[in-house]
Amino acid sequence: MTFISESTRQKLHEIIFEADTFWGKFFDLLLIWGIIVSVLVVMLESVRSINIKYGNVFKIMEWIFTILFTIEYAARIIVLKRPIYYIKSFYGIIDLLSIVPTYLSLFFFGTQALIVLRIMRLLRIFRILKLVRFLSEANKLFYALKTSLPKIIVFLVSVVCIMLIVGTLMYIIEGGENGFDSIPRSIYWAIVTMTTVGYGDIAPHTILGQTLASFIMILGYGIIAVPTGIVASQIHKTKNKKISTQACPSCSSEGHDVDANYCKYCGAKM
Repeated sequence: MTFISESTRQKLHEIIFEADTFWGKFFDLLLIWGIIVSVLVVMLESVRSINIKYGNVFKIMEWIFTILFTIEYAARIIVLKRPIYYIKSFYGIIDLLSIVPTYLSLFFFGTQALIVLRIMRLLRIFRILKLVRFLSEANKLFYALKTSLPKIIVFLVSVVCIMLIVGTLMYIIEGGENGFDSIPRSIYWAIVTMTTVGYGDIAPHTILGQTLASFIMILGYGIIAVPTGIVASQIHKTKNKKISTQACPSCSSEGHDVDANYCKYCGAKM
């Protein structure tokens, strides 16, 4: 994007992606209110009695918001040196999804309801208010979940195997006359029982089946605690890790270390 100077790009980046200046805070607070009002418009439009009276007003307001958000999305792309990183990022995808439904509604009826995706953009409030401590903790939690993922996957695979075995055993023990008329339905019972939900629509009637059910109930309490322990362990390991709120001027990525001089995602100078 060569039609704007570097100094102008930097100023626009501070306003759009940062909140250290007055205009940066003003822009983000204005964006937050725009998101809230646009979501409320969609919600009120779904109420039949209100829509009958103000349906046309809601449509006009929605198009105004969509055009403004489209301009904002384009501006975010223009001020970045490497906009592809933003486009593929979580916020970039959410920003795009928040404006596409309105345009799709021109061709497909009902897609405007998807505009409620804009509410996810309210996650930017962490950056707007500069709640460094809360943002840091949120990033630590995300990092802990990310590093715990392999262990959690292995754990879930083990749980699925247990469900398959228990479901098959209950199908053999109880049989169709007691409601366990197929292995999938028996597995459904095992899942409901092990997660301690207990709908009660299927229940074992034989002594052996009830014994196995008791074992699964007790096992369920232990299984629920395992993922919590895995994630808590990772959070403990990262408790002293400090994360900056500075956004990269090249790719808009956040979550850098406080003393970082270069972006750890694209290598650009911070």
